[in-house]
Amino acid sequence: MKFVDEAKCKVQAGNGGRGSASFRREKFVPFGGPDGGDGGNGGSVYLRAQEGINTLADFRIERTYRAGHGESGGSNDCTGHGGADLYIPVPVGTTVRDAETNEELSDLTHAGDVFLVAKGGKGGWGNQRFKSSTNRSPRQYGPGLPGEKRSLFFEMKVIADVGLLGLPNAGKSTLIRAVSHARPKVADYPFTTLYPNLGVVDVGEHRSFVMADIPGLIEGAAEGAGLGIRFLKHLQRTGVLLHLVDIAPLDPEADPVRDARSIVAELKKFDKNLALKPRWLVMTKRDLLPDEEAEKRARDIVRRLRFRGPHFLVSAATGRGTKELAQAVMVFLEEQAAREALAREAPAGDTAA
Repeated sequence: MKFVDEAKCKVQAGNGGRGSASFRREKFVPFGGPDGGDGGNGGSVYLRAQEGINTLADFRIERTYRAGHGESGGSNDCTGHGGADLYIPVPVGTTVRDAETNEELSDLTHAGDVFLVAKGGKGGWGNQRFKSSTNRSPRQYGPGLPGEKRSLFFEMKVIADVGLLGLPNAGKSTLIRAVSHARPKVADYPFTTLYPNLGVVDVGEHRSFVMADIPGLIEGAAEGAGLGIRFLKHLQRTGVLLHLVDIAPLDPEADPVRDARSIVAELKKFDKNLALKPRWLVMTKRDLLPDEEAEKRARDIVRRLRFRGPHFLVSAATGRGTKELAQAVMVFLEEQAAREALAREAPAGDTAA
């Protein structure tokens, strides 16, 4: 199925049913009075985050979704049937915006999350509702209220713990193939990755994390060069970014340090908060150089970048250094999760005290 991470659609909640204007007609009941029932409420439209859906392609086919209308009320105080609610499945990680105002309505980040996007109209009153001491035979009834209409814009962001960042052909796809069962396309030309790929990295019993490989960035991506920066949004939910740098580029004029700085600049142009995420330096393709030269180049890159965070020298092709990298990432994510859990519990503890 084609990978689609943005889509638009229209939703229409059901209209409320019309109230009934009816009077009792029974033998020996000459003054039965009004008995018109209320109309049924219109159905509402909900979004539901559902696992197993990895694209918004379905919204390119069906663009309008309508819930059921409420039925009219009947005699003998019978209320009309309510319209059926409509639940629209969307991928986990979908952000919902109003297409007209661009207001963010909801962010469905967990499987089973449900959000009401259009409320059904209320059913109209039957004439028995208008009965009073001065109006014994009301003929008024409510027509029912219309359901809400909305134009929605969906933006899907993949749910991953780790994001891979780097130039085309930096070795991102090779790395995710080496540490997980994901099998993205690998070739010796740029932009072989055209859409994000996810892989589950298993580092032991009940210990794993999800890694995301996005298409490579080049300088000027924020202005539309290459594939642009539209895929950077898929890194916004990650806990740590692995910045891959090729220590043995094919182009003799290529400068890994200059290229690494250009990638960071593109991050800042896209989202300053994304640029502030924990970022590790992973220097790849050490198998293309003798050990001494590879380690010397790696030290030089770290020194020139003035990089003070964790850094690794790996070969995704041979697997050298990848297990140590995966273990370090797992420990970092576990510590990060523990800190977040303590932060959530702290206010409750202070209140109890």
